[in-house]
Amino acid sequence: MTATIEDKVQTRIPTKHGEFILHYYSNNLDDKEHVAFVKADVAGRDDVPVRIHSECFTGDVFGSRRCDCGEQLDMALGIIERAGYGVLIYLRQEGRGIGLLKKLQAYNLQDQGLDTVDANLKLGHLADERQYDIAALILNSLQIHSVRLITNNPQKITELTQLGIQVNDRIAIQSPIHNDNADYLKTKVERLRHMLNVADTQ
Repeated sequence: MTATIEDKVQTRIPTKHGEFILHYYSNNLDDKEHVAFVKADVAGRDDVPVRIHSECFTGDVFGSRRCDCGEQLDMALGIIERAGYGVLIYLRQEGRGIGLLKKLQAYNLQDQGLDTVDANLKLGHLADERQYDIAALILNSLQIHSVRLITNNPQKITELTQLGIQVNDRIAIQSPIHNDNADYLKTKVERLRHMLNVADTQ
């Protein structure tokens, strides 16, 4: 099935990082509510700062320290605000695409000694099941010519490029490392090739 989206609603959202326009998208692939936070007029622009953020209920809402998701979300909005324009796409693909229930079960397996990759595999899932078709369609609908992607994940750059998005640069985003997320971040680097500096982690 060819993916399609529809920009159903646009509304103004003031935040601590300034004012954004939230775009609500429907699609024909799932029943999830994917949205884009857009600052300023990005249509026709090159090198637009873009963050494609996958939902993390525990990190984004409750500030869980097991991951760096909530901190990355906040930092990305700050980067966009300082640039004066940009887009944050919020994709509803919790737990790298395995859903909230399975992610919480994976947390328990991690507490038993598995890393985040092996926990997903033990539950019968891939290490990362996220897809970026809808994100690419959203960027096209916003008429963005090229992006500077706010990410540490090289696979995200590869997949967006394969979907026809011109990624001209990467903006690094690294949150603090502490005892609760150190092993998680190390696994990101060692097994998922994320571009993070964890050299000083004990």
